[in-house]
Amino acid sequence: MASLNRRATFKPYTQSQPSLLPPSLDELIAANHPVRVVNSVVDSLDLSVLFRSYEGGGASSYHPSMLLKVVVYSYLRNIYSSRKMEEALEENIHFMWLSGQSAPDHNTLARFRSGRLRTSLREVFSQVVVLLSENGLVSLEESYVDGTKIEANAGRYTFVWGKAVKTNKEKMLGRVNELLAYADKLEESDSKTPALEFEKVSPEQLQATVDSLNERLRAKDIPKETRQVLRLAKKEWPDRLARYQQQEKILAGRGSYSKTDPDATFMRMKDDHMGNGQLKPGYNLQISTQNQIVTHFSVHSNPTDTKTLVPHLKGYQDELGALPKKATADAGYGSEENYEFLAESKIEAYVKYSRFHQDQRKKKNPFNSAYWPQDAVADTIICPAGQTLSKVREYQSKTAAGNLQQITVYRASKCEACPLREKCFKAPGNREVEVNHRLNEHRAKAHKLLTSEEGIKRRKRRCCEVETVFGQVKQNKGLRRLLLKSKEKVQVELGLILLAHNCSKIAA
Repeated sequence: MASLNRRATFKPYTQSQPSLLPPSLDELIAANHPVRVVNSVVDSLDLSVLFRSYEGGGASSYHPSMLLKVVVYSYLRNIYSSRKMEEALEENIHFMWLSGQSAPDHNTLARFRSGRLRTSLREVFSQVVVLLSENGLVSLEESYVDGTKIEANAGRYTFVWGKAVKTNKEKMLGRVNELLAYADKLEESDSKTPALEFEKVSPEQLQATVDSLNERLRAKDIPKETRQVLRLAKKEWPDRLARYQQQEKILAGRGSYSKTDPDATFMRMKDDHMGNGQLKPGYNLQISTQNQIVTHFSVHSNPTDTKTLVPHLKGYQDELGALPKKATADAGYGSEENYEFLAESKIEAYVKYSRFHQDQRKKKNPFNSAYWPQDAVADTIICPAGQTLSKVREYQSKTAAGNLQQITVYRASKCEACPLREKCFKAPGNREVEVNHRLNEHRAKAHKLLTSEEGIKRRKRRCCEVETVFGQVKQNKGLRRLLLKSKEKVQVELGLILLAHNCSKIAA
């Protein structure tokens, strides 16, 4: 019972107790805290490119080195809003120590991020990567490449579709050409007015043509509907054509763009928790990693990875001085143009192709022509029934990236009575097979590398290299939707996140 009579004791608590020697902020921060890593990394960089973005004269500015430290550390702490950064500079001792107790407001921080860093962040990022390489934390001779789509800060319901622009333009010019033919018919003229060409017509030419039609048909007895079409054409069609051509210029070969961020393209995102596919405006982020440290990144407006590898690696060379000696990537990059570039650049390519996993199976589909034996000397193919498919023609095909492929067509001659016909193919006539010999050569080399001992190791490692970084960036750092608009500013935002990721790896 005695234990029940004990009185609770508390540690001394005196808010107004003065200190004879007030502690410094440096004493309150642990020696191995990540804020010290950010501070030392930025202090070791040459920031002359950042200094050059400031003009002389006027009032004094906050030091760019201090602002860079604050912004990078904010991203490391998952603080992306400039107002939250301003708040942290007044309340958080780590921010106060990092800034030397300076207190720039949110406008200053926002202008520094989206303005000053727009022309200098890439060089800053590359310097950090080179610094890590010099300290043996990362190797620049090998690269694991992959991409992910990130939703843009753009309206999901304000979009322009490339196919719709093309269809509307063709329909409008088609109606003009119909009116020209109609005018020729009424005038009973032997010479026909030249039709407007879809690719070459300008708004001025369209305006002149519509004015000419109105003049030619003014005194004619034409239906009321045709007269209404002429009035509409004169009032709206030249402006519509100018708008269509401006939209085509913005599209630049893409399938779509968002009106609130024209650099963003509508892309198929990962399924949500209900398994629903999401079509949203976004950007395609490509990264190269080594030891889960990002060595290079690039931002693209096209949704497919196939067309991003060459510009990504060229950017790697421009910023780090040389291409990697070895590159590892998944089947999304296994195109002929990519294999050609890797071979010409003397990069050892551990890059899968579309049917790599099918080639790994012991039991293959015997009617898939990719597995039929070929006679290179006679230039023929042998089908499962033992019939010879002979070469009948060659033609060139253009890929989505604009590259030409040489396609060879082989045809059988006796498929009608073949006992395997029903299992082989359903089309009438004899079976034809199209072969891209150059691509097959690249695939054979890739298969040999990928199934080697080193290739197996690299395939296993790729999953925990790039995918881990994407998981940390998207899940741990909460990067679900971008804050900034336009490709230039998005590159700054993503560059800061990846730079903060690298600093967190150093601190760990």
